[in-house]
Amino acid sequence: MVVCSVMCEKEDCGMDHADESRPLLDSDNGGRTEEKSEQDIYFEKVSNRKLYLATFSAVLGPLSFGFVLGYSSPAIPDLCKISNPRLQLDTDQASWFGSVVTLGAALGGVLGGWIVDRIGRKLSLMFCSMPYIFGFAIIIAAQNVWMLYVGRILTGIASGVTSLVVPLYISEISHARVRGTVGTCVQLMVVSGIMGAYAAGLALDWRWLAVTCSVPPTFMLVLMCFMPETPRFLLSRGKRREAEESLRFLRGPHAAVEWECDQIEGASREQGHRLQLSDLRDPGVYRPLAVGALMMLYQQFTGINAIMFYAESIFEDANFKSSDVATVIVAVIQVIFTTIAAMIMDRAGRKVLLILSGIAMSVSTGVFGVYFKLTSTLSTNSSDPKFLILAQMEPHDPHQLAWIALASMGLFIAGFALGWGPTPWLVMSEIFPVHVRGVASALCVLINWTAAFIVTKTFQDLMELLGSYGIFWLFSGLCALNVLFTIFCVPETKGKTLEQIQAHFQGTD
Repeated sequence: MVVCSVMCEKEDCGMDHADESRPLLDSDNGGRTEEKSEQDIYFEKVSNRKLYLATFSAVLGPLSFGFVLGYSSPAIPDLCKISNPRLQLDTDQASWFGSVVTLGAALGGVLGGWIVDRIGRKLSLMFCSMPYIFGFAIIIAAQNVWMLYVGRILTGIASGVTSLVVPLYISEISHARVRGTVGTCVQLMVVSGIMGAYAAGLALDWRWLAVTCSVPPTFMLVLMCFMPETPRFLLSRGKRREAEESLRFLRGPHAAVEWECDQIEGASREQGHRLQLSDLRDPGVYRPLAVGALMMLYQQFTGINAIMFYAESIFEDANFKSSDVATVIVAVIQVIFTTIAAMIMDRAGRKVLLILSGIAMSVSTGVFGVYFKLTSTLSTNSSDPKFLILAQMEPHDPHQLAWIALASMGLFIAGFALGWGPTPWLVMSEIFPVHVRGVASALCVLINWTAAFIVTKTFQDLMELLGSYGIFWLFSGLCALNVLFTIFCVPETKGKTLEQIQAHFQGTD
């Protein structure tokens, strides 16, 4: 899904980019020196307390998104064992229950792109909380499998809207000095929601877990009633006075918000033309679009969403005695390494992290496949002494190797969280020209969720076709392709301006 710092750049906030568009001057009292001093004076009077409150209210959406992604892992085993035949899931129904949320998310991404420019960022956030609440309510009251599907689709739609609107809202209410910090909260809250769903699943059955998952969107709906619309959206509608009131709420009563309003309006006038079909012949457009689309495909072809959706079932298949505890450990690892990635991204570079991430995932899924192959061989050849010597274990006791499953899964999640989780979204926000960023980003988000559906829906079928070891070896090979793709096709964007990145794609650097 995990899912979506790219949209932070769908529309620039204005102030800092307006400053970046001005040339540096060498004179003692040049425009740049004076501008910097003016910014320093402005920020000395800015208070971020209510900005952080608005950010917290908004990131309850990604937290809800994480609960949706994590819900299926503890819920599917319960629903497969339930005594009610109208609710009991077979293998095919379980795959639909886990994967149908991605179809809803793809629809929600398109819907979010349509409503966010019509009703505004704040109302869009309040709107997306409703499908969360109604979806989980339908799951709670479910009397048959189809009600479970409908609930998952609704929560998926909400997740799609969230993945687009929340980063946009945060980027437009924040200013240059805190945008990086608050922007990382989106991905961090998604993985925190996944961890929360796994942890709650240790003590709650599938109905009470759905009740728990409905709490964050309910709080978001209430809190967003008291939060302002973004100043940029208000200015785009010609509502200067309302924009100043919004900024005054976000920056505190002592900041000269009129100055920031002027900066946002100036940057809006300098933005380029809208996307035209003729732009698709420009290598500065189609080359980054190809890179962005392929990164979205490769991100999903690592198998991350399938593995997260079915984590508990995978550990059960791996003979891990406490599969529910193992999934919580994996989720904790994801939160830790997502935090680390946010802290080192601008130091290590995007390309290095992607390569290290791909190698770690390729190795871990390869070892996971070896584990499944070994345990299946031991099960079918338990009387053959050479297999007992190889494993150094008693016959019919594959549990002694279960630690390999946990270690492999942990390494996979750590690798993904370090690189291929957050980095594709960040790179995509950097490689697109400003005038095509919205359309190109929406297309890549749609590709991402469509690929997520394909992978999650076919995961169980592929396990039956290829075996547990075969499906992980397939993912291992695809992760190895990720590394080659990164080396030869993905540019390093660390420390480069938008103009330098565009020159690279146009071949003029």
